[in-house]
Amino acid sequence: MLIDSHCHLDHWSAEERPGLIARAREAGVEAVITIGVRLRQAATVKAIAEAFPEVWCTVGIHPHNAAEEPLPEVAELVALADHPRVVGIGESGLDYHYEKAPRKIAAESFRRHIRAARETGLPLVVHARDADADIALILKDERERGGAFPFVMHCFSSSRQLAETAVELGGLISFSGILTFRRSEELRALARDLPVDRLLVETDAPYLAPEPFRGKRCEPGMVAHTARTLAQVRGLGLSALAEFTTANTLRLFRRLRLPAAA
Repeated sequence: MLIDSHCHLDHWSAEERPGLIARAREAGVEAVITIGVRLRQAATVKAIAEAFPEVWCTVGIHPHNAAEEPLPEVAELVALADHPRVVGIGESGLDYHYEKAPRKIAAESFRRHIRAARETGLPLVVHARDADADIALILKDERERGGAFPFVMHCFSSSRQLAETAVELGGLISFSGILTFRRSEELRALARDLPVDRLLVETDAPYLAPEPFRGKRCEPGMVAHTARTLAQVRGLGLSALAEFTTANTLRLFRRLRLPAAA
């Protein structure tokens, strides 16, 4: 029993999604979280989540898109999250690799998402790429100013220092298919060393297909391959790994219910 804690189902057509979800179930994936990247997309991800008992969603603005819309008001994010299938805020964060939005705009958007996560009690899904120092600074600063908030560092491929800072602040770390890549030795070493109660798995589908599917279009069912790699790194069987990552995901995304319990 696995949960794909981060994917983008809006990249598939309505006709394709039933088959996609069926293949995920066959692979042992019982729940999927599809992620919001623009506020004007919120209705779409909610509709996808409403269409399948296995699917849940988040609402927010990806850092790539932070300059495409007006900066969100915290109250606006809170209102959009007031829906039974919305389990999180984001994804938001900083991306200095592509830097598609000015840094000041992305940082302010990130802070507003954090405040919405704190107000709702829903976890913030954090995107971090080549921005470790500023991500850590904002996470610490917002905690000091307003108190703790739940969050997950999604598709983690950043530094050990950022992972350890996130864990110290109460955050969780989610690993994608990058963990399976041949050159990801340092990432696998980090996954081995982090506390077991802070680990999640995801696909970020349709991106970052794990080995042996690298270069192909990723699907939620492929999270099983990332889970197998994480299990090997931790010296566990796949069933034990699935049990603790599922428990971690349910604890973080407190609104999420597995279909049998929904």
